[in-house]
Amino acid sequence: MIEIRDLKIHFGEQEVLRGIDWFITPKSRIGLVGDNGAGKTTLLRALTGAADYEGTISMPKGHAVGYLPQDLVEIKEMPLMDYLKESAGLSELSRQLADCERSMSGAEAAGGGLRALLSQHERLQRSFEAKGGFEFEIEAKRVLHGLGFAPERDASRVTSEFSGGWKMRVAMAALLLSRSDIMLLDEPTNHLDTESMEWLESWLRDYQGTIIAVSHDRRFLDNVVTSVAELANGRLNLYSCGYEKFLTEREQRRARLEAEREQQKERIEDIQRFVERFRYKATKARQVQSRIKQLEKMELTELEGAPRNVNFRFPESPRSGRVVVSARGLAKRYGGDTVFSDVDLTIERGERVALVGVNGAGKSTLMRLLNQSEAPTAGRTELGLNVKKAYFSQESAQNLYYGRSVWQEVNDAGSKLLEGDKRNLLGAFLFSGDDIYKPVSVLSGGEKSRLGLLKMLLSESNLLILDEPTNHLDYSTKELFQKALLRYGGTILIVSHDRAFLDDLVTRVVEIRGGRLYDYRGNYSRFIEKRAEREREEQSGDAAKKSGAPSENRSRERKRAEAEERNRLYRAKKEFAERLAECEKEIAEKEALKEEISARLCSPELLSDSAKIQGLMIELKDTENLLKKLYGEWEELGTRIEAIK
Repeated sequence: MIEIRDLKIHFGEQEVLRGIDWFITPKSRIGLVGDNGAGKTTLLRALTGAADYEGTISMPKGHAVGYLPQDLVEIKEMPLMDYLKESAGLSELSRQLADCERSMSGAEAAGGGLRALLSQHERLQRSFEAKGGFEFEIEAKRVLHGLGFAPERDASRVTSEFSGGWKMRVAMAALLLSRSDIMLLDEPTNHLDTESMEWLESWLRDYQGTIIAVSHDRRFLDNVVTSVAELANGRLNLYSCGYEKFLTEREQRRARLEAEREQQKERIEDIQRFVERFRYKATKARQVQSRIKQLEKMELTELEGAPRNVNFRFPESPRSGRVVVSARGLAKRYGGDTVFSDVDLTIERGERVALVGVNGAGKSTLMRLLNQSEAPTAGRTELGLNVKKAYFSQESAQNLYYGRSVWQEVNDAGSKLLEGDKRNLLGAFLFSGDDIYKPVSVLSGGEKSRLGLLKMLLSESNLLILDEPTNHLDYSTKELFQKALLRYGGTILIVSHDRAFLDDLVTRVVEIRGGRLYDYRGNYSRFIEKRAEREREEQSGDAAKKSGAPSENRSRERKRAEAEERNRLYRAKKEFAERLAECEKEIAEKEALKEEISARLCSPELLSDSAKIQGLMIELKDTENLLKKLYGEWEELGTRIEAIK
């Protein structure tokens, strides 16, 4: 059991934790939750002994505590497998065993020294076996594979060759292999793709020790924890239930506290009225003094982490063409490495598309190509008619100007919101008080990410291209952002590892795997089901090939039928598609003419020439009427093509 009594932590004058009592039973699986800044990481660090605190923390003797920090960790430079062995304490044990064996070979058979060496060797061997030393490399490769590494290739690579995100995975592999009795995980899913997350959840379900996990990934908490500890206002509230039920019970608790606070306020007002009424009446002096003492002792119930009452809607999206973005024959190579090749993808108006795949599959690369911020090695990408895109990159330098302040970035985003509304939104994204005047250059990585996201939310667009937008958002901010996306009138293409976030948002999932795209209609849960079906079919197909099953003829017939169906649809659509292309070209020309006329009407030289102004006004009106007619025809053609599909 871990026993925490009267735990207090201060940062200067700020009281982070205010006298916490907490008893953690063995094999508990606890989700530690709370708003950003509530003290979750501080509490974990106190449990490891890395943070100063008042009070007591007691743990069972000999229990090993493993800790995965949220921030990037520096790891010793050596081959990966050697690093994992050293982290598990096996390297030192191996050296001691080798030294002992050398000493034994030189010791005299009859001497007492040999018996002592034999006893020492037996003790070291038991320790080596307890740490899983004999099967360590097999287990290590299993863990590395689960976390997305290629064990046969990566096990011998030097740790310094891995990027920051992969170093965090190295640290996680070391923690999982350390056989700790207590595991403290601070945002363990931040650097994992969805497949690695699913593997980690499976591994943690079989883990026999105590888990305390901080995570903003709702699906991860749903699948791993059996109880929840919520930090709010420096206090700890405990819930003996899973994360889903905790959300309901927390709202019920808040409602009870609010009702209790209202009753207290009514009682205080009653006492104050009594005091004011009889303050100067001698016969009531004793009662008045008694009521005043009551008032001095009364304190209003403190509300805990009340939900934010901030709602946000995107600016109205201008209507785009039916095809918003398309890629044909797309390929990308870096040196001799091919990320993908011959990729075709079409995204249509109103779709909310998730791009998923293991880390390194090429998701961010494909997003940059579709955003046209990076050139493909082969093929082309095209934006549709009247598309206005907004791009959120994982790299904050692409989203922000570091020479500005937070307020300048938000104020210059082009939004028509009033100043008060902008400040409310900044507060919802955790920028309050003087924080809004901080230079962007001094913000943390998470703060830069949130600011870049808010800036993008304020811009007018009809296509959002979002690369990992939720990594640094707490649950409340993430919920606010998701609601805004669900009300968004344009098209969304998103990369995210937050499965619950995707499940409630997207209508289509595109998986990039082995340099190819696999398209699934429906939300993320539907994608998981269909992917499992596809994998089973592929395995059945492989088995059929090995057994010599006569599937080749059936495959030819299926391909012939599919080709005939494609030809039929192509002929049916061709006439309408050609007219649609002409219509879009005419619309683009007339839109350009409209902008040109409007610009000429604003010219100072024309102000004195009423005849020219009148002529331009007539031309502008005629152009607008023609555009209206063209848009109507464009809509009808699009509808007919949709019907054929």
